Amino acid sequence: MKYFFIVLLLFTHFNPTIFSQQMKTAFINGKVFTVNISKPNAEAVVVEDGTIKFVGSTKNANNYIDDQTEVIDLHGKLMLPGFIDSHLHFTSGGFYLLGINLRPALSKAEFVFILKDYVKDNEGRWITGGRWDHESWQDKTLPTKELIDSISPSTPVFVSRIDGHMGLANSITLELAGITSETPNPDGGLIVKDAETGEPTGILKDNAMDLVFDIIPDKSVEDNIEATLRSLEEARRLGITSIHDITQPEELEAYDEVENLGELTCRIYSILPIDTFDEIVRTGITAGNDEGLIKRGGIKAYADGSLGASTAWFFEPYVQDASTVGLPMGIVTNGNLEKWGIEADRNRLQLCVHAIGDRANSFMLDLYETVIKNNSPWERRFRIEHAQHLRYPDIRRFSQLNVIASVQPYHCIDDGVWAEKRIGKERIKYTHPY
Repeated sequence: MKYFFIVLLLFTHFNPTIFSQQMKTAFINGKVFTVNISKPNAEAVVVEDGTIKFVGSTKNANNYIDDQTEVIDLHGKLMLPGFIDSHLHFTSGGFYLLGINLRPALSKAEFVFILKDYVKDNEGRWITGGRWDHESWQDKTLPTKELIDSISPSTPVFVSRIDGHMGLANSITLELAGITSETPNPDGGLIVKDAETGEPTGILKDNAMDLVFDIIPDKSVEDNIEATLRSLEEARRLGITSIHDITQPEELEAYDEVENLGELTCRIYSILPIDTFDEIVRTGITAGNDEGLIKRGGIKAYADGSLGASTAWFFEPYVQDASTVGLPMGIVTNGNLEKWGIEADRNRLQLCVHAIGDRANSFMLDLYETVIKNNSPWERRFRIEHAQHLRYPDIRRFSQLNVIASVQPYHCIDDGVWAEKRIGKERIKYTHPY
């Protein structure tokens, strides 16, 4: 029997202690969807010490109920297995939820209107977050620093696009980061500059964003805990009880603290940056061998950028901008991704690499083939995060190499709406081929 961590999606007020691993809870008189083909429906579920002990009728559930059992009468409401989100940036997502949300802005004017009020309430503090999307505006040209300078000349602002691969800085932020017309593009990044003046427009893409991130004051453990708790609240609201998280090392302490406080209400599979794998190897961690609600063992890297930032890496140029094929990350061009990937796999760590463009995906399939040839067999589970745009011959290679396409269907209704304008009718045929 497969064990699922269960959540009642129709609860309007969720008690985090319901699923404490040191208690027994019985859910009775419900409509339980089991995801078991041979017995898809039930009335009751009993959970003890974090494990489902019984699924069946309310009558038979009574055999598991004693004086120490918390009994929850579902009154005929629907109960579903908890959802698993296989690709999240959990703590940073919490900061977005706590910070400014520019997603509702449908024009540059609305962008300014929302930001202006937020700046007024947070003057003098770094303003981050954002989630703006210029593709949803009538004027789809990229915003520039002047848009923010008009309302925030002295408060540093750096707001990211919805995909996290591009951000907009105001002039004071560029000054603090030392970004000028003379600043070269970092490996795997792009400082967008005015075609006539050569001055930075405020748009930074992919690794160029680190020039600003590096000067933003570090988040405290308390900050990370607050953001994690906010994300957990949102996960409970959506019925998510298990996540695969793209974790930054400094966020692990917050996760451990939240678990110690008994506030961790979902399981976390933590996928750490590839440049930290030496430290992971020293701890003896391998894929998924931790105990408790938090498991580690995944390794994350980026092969390219995003379609929205025009940094997804393709074999052929973009239709809208024939001067570029996108942007391979620095660890691709300098060979470190292959070197580190072979070593991480040799130490039984799961490789999970972001690839959007067809060339990035083809590169990753080649790299995984190289890893297999260099290392001994084991129950490896390669992942390509997003696997968004593919060449037809590469589709079959996923199966041949046992590579998991970690896909996000949400992208079909996000950049899928305008993707054809970027890459043309032929390449769109093998976009989101799942």
